[in-house]
Amino acid sequence: MIKFGKGNLRIPKWERPVYAVAGGLTGYRKRFPEYKLEELCMIAFRQMLEDNDLKLDPLEIKGLLNYAAYGAFADHFQDQLLCEAKVHDYLGLDPLFNTGIKTGGATGGSTVLNAAMAIASGYADVALAMGWERMDEVDTKTGNFYIATAACKDFETRLARIYASYYAPMARRFAWKYNLSEETRAKVAVKNRLYACYSPYAQQAGRHTVEEVLAGKIICDPLRVLECCCMSVGAACMLLCSEEMAYKLTDNPCQLFMAGGTHTLRVADRRHMEIPLLPHETPEMYRDFSREAGGDRWPGFESFLAARFAAYLVYRMAGIENPLKELDLVELHDAFTISDIQTYGDIGLRPYGQEPDYIESGDAYFGGKCPANLSGGLLGTMHAVGATGIFQGVECLWQIQKKYDKFHSNPNIWKRWGKKKPADWKSLQVPNARQTAWVSHAGVGSHVTMGVLRRA
Repeated sequence: MIKFGKGNLRIPKWERPVYAVAGGLTGYRKRFPEYKLEELCMIAFRQMLEDNDLKLDPLEIKGLLNYAAYGAFADHFQDQLLCEAKVHDYLGLDPLFNTGIKTGGATGGSTVLNAAMAIASGYADVALAMGWERMDEVDTKTGNFYIATAACKDFETRLARIYASYYAPMARRFAWKYNLSEETRAKVAVKNRLYACYSPYAQQAGRHTVEEVLAGKIICDPLRVLECCCMSVGAACMLLCSEEMAYKLTDNPCQLFMAGGTHTLRVADRRHMEIPLLPHETPEMYRDFSREAGGDRWPGFESFLAARFAAYLVYRMAGIENPLKELDLVELHDAFTISDIQTYGDIGLRPYGQEPDYIESGDAYFGGKCPANLSGGLLGTMHAVGATGIFQGVECLWQIQKKYDKFHSNPNIWKRWGKKKPADWKSLQVPNARQTAWVSHAGVGSHVTMGVLRRA
């Protein structure tokens, strides 16, 4: 049984506050033969500097940068070690120091956290967090195997060499333990892919029904094709600043709080432990979960300790007492419908065992108490892995800054990515959004970061 030692649960304390001021995205596709990787990064970089209503000229802002953190999941895809050096040079940022980040599917979130720590420590006043993935230079079968090696190659990788084979047994286990229906899983896919229809950046937008999802091809039983994310190409970036610099650059900065957690790479080798309680939880809530009470071990095969640990820290950093009441929206890691649902309990949107109610109650929908994945998420918009955790944060930032319409309704942005804005486009801007959160998740829960953005 895992027991925390003295100091393990220390809440991170930054030396000074950190702010996010701007973000940039590309469109996301299965293939991007017309652009080199560096060009995609430059497109996102320019959107961040030119289109976010910043108060200084883009070249002036570029001249204020002190540090850059770059995230990419796998060097295998673009067949280039130290790819961050090429991107850094192409953006014209040499000789500023940069660091390459790799933490599997959580690479984007870890990249933002790394840049935030540079600001918080005083190393930098203005820092760039940028991530990308170039997944179109290998065939899909090879790409799936590369991704599958982010699980333990001694054990899990040998199961089927695709990630769905890791999450399918989790879906079975979760359904057995918490009475999760296939219909509820399907509703996640329907919701997120529908919201992607309103995004010019989306790769797999679609108007589907629950029946259509459940009638789809099985990828790994019980997960069907519309319940699984896609391989993507694209980039995303976010600009972080000290408080002084933030107000020089924008009238709408957002304070950032962020933390992370990790867990074993071997999903079937999770040791039992007591559940770390979030601020709004009590021991009585999980009294029946203990082995002594005849319950099952935790985190077992259905929960993510790394996500719970990240939430445990970041809620206390941000002073959040009840996430469902205090968060206006969330962006969650829905690489598979089941990973999305598992996370509801890990971050306290519902108590463990009641996760399906977050969907069935309507809370997770636009107009609900705390809508999830209005960006379209990974299922509908993208999973360009190194960019994903940054893309999610940028979508949260734009919601608080009331810029959802600016970056999603402009016909020129749709045209830029080879699309026509739908005639029935609708705004998913959350009215008066003040506080948001996003989860960046790796592997079978080996690394997770959670960020909270709050209107300053």
